[in-house]
Amino acid sequence: MPTWHSDRLLVWGAGGIDPKAIAQAQRTSDVPFVEGHVALMPDAHFGLGSTVGSVIPTRGAIIPAAVGVDIGCGMIAVETSLTAADLPDTLGGLLSLIERSVPSGVGQGHRRGYGRLPGDTWCVRNPNPTVEHNSKLGVKAREQFGSLGSGNHFVEVCLDPKDTVWVVLHSGSRGVGNRLAMSHIDRAKGLMRQRFASLEDPDLAYFVEGEPEFELYLADLLWAQDYALGNRETMMDAVLDDLVSIVAAPLREVRRVNCHHNYTAREHHSGKDLWVTRKGAIRAREGDWGVVPGSMGTNTFIVKGLGNSASYDSAAHGAGRMMSRSQAKKKLTVESLCEVMNGKAWLAGKADALLDEHPDSYKDIERVMADQTDLVEVEVELHQILNYKGA
Repeated sequence: MPTWHSDRLLVWGAGGIDPKAIAQAQRTSDVPFVEGHVALMPDAHFGLGSTVGSVIPTRGAIIPAAVGVDIGCGMIAVETSLTAADLPDTLGGLLSLIERSVPSGVGQGHRRGYGRLPGDTWCVRNPNPTVEHNSKLGVKAREQFGSLGSGNHFVEVCLDPKDTVWVVLHSGSRGVGNRLAMSHIDRAKGLMRQRFASLEDPDLAYFVEGEPEFELYLADLLWAQDYALGNRETMMDAVLDDLVSIVAAPLREVRRVNCHHNYTAREHHSGKDLWVTRKGAIRAREGDWGVVPGSMGTNTFIVKGLGNSASYDSAAHGAGRMMSRSQAKKKLTVESLCEVMNGKAWLAGKADALLDEHPDSYKDIERVMADQTDLVEVEVELHQILNYKGA
């Protein structure tokens, strides 16, 4: 159950959250246009701009840094008609196929060759003036559409308790989303300086609804959210095609769950129309399907929202980091990572580059789930048998 840190900050799983993250969320909650309280999820940790794992309701303004720089980042999961018995004895071949069809890593994307890339078609159908007026950004948007990125972004093949095969994928709006976000964050900070606005944290710079800067940010934000969703859909289709190529049985898609966890949306809460920013949190209205992944080597949960009004119909988005990437590289070992990943198909040859994604650098996903039983109910727990990340 949640606890009140103050009359403006409600915290789930407070005992497992770094005091530095709680203090950061408190600063956000003190912003005058925050309507009501900030809800902090049990996977929360200190973040750039604002706390990862926070749900921030605002009236008449949006804080770009609270949305973050990976606009629209989120999860997609597909339940297939396949079972474990349909899979080959080893999944190394599938991992190699995914490496070829889904580019990963910092700055990586599809190589321009003969014919059109998936991003060419998507960007023509979904034009964005900001992107199109910057030729380099436009090229980046087209080439990186359908690519994974790095860090905690991943593709996994999983099994549920009935041995049904699932594919789970985590990614966002790639370089184009990052560039759009950073430019608007800088613009918001510039406006604060022009107006001599005093903020406890410069990253709380905001745009006021109705002003041109707000409308421009909102247009780019919504476009980037759509780009991120389309990016996940495209990669998922590619991975399912790869899966089809290694099995003899026909593959039927049973259901597909797709949810953002870095975004802003106009919603109605407590009789008011608000902007609800979820940074590292998913929407969990009653009956909403969601995907809550653990860390590399741990389980993922398919959940159904319970519609908890105190959380603004929200829930945790994953395990949440416990160590920074630099701390993980100093404190953890390649040997222990290989031990955790034993028995799974993964990029073992790149273990050293993946050390900062070691499961021990993340919170215990089982505890996170236990701390949010009033936010979601677990429908299916998945355990991974293949993991692919951008090193």
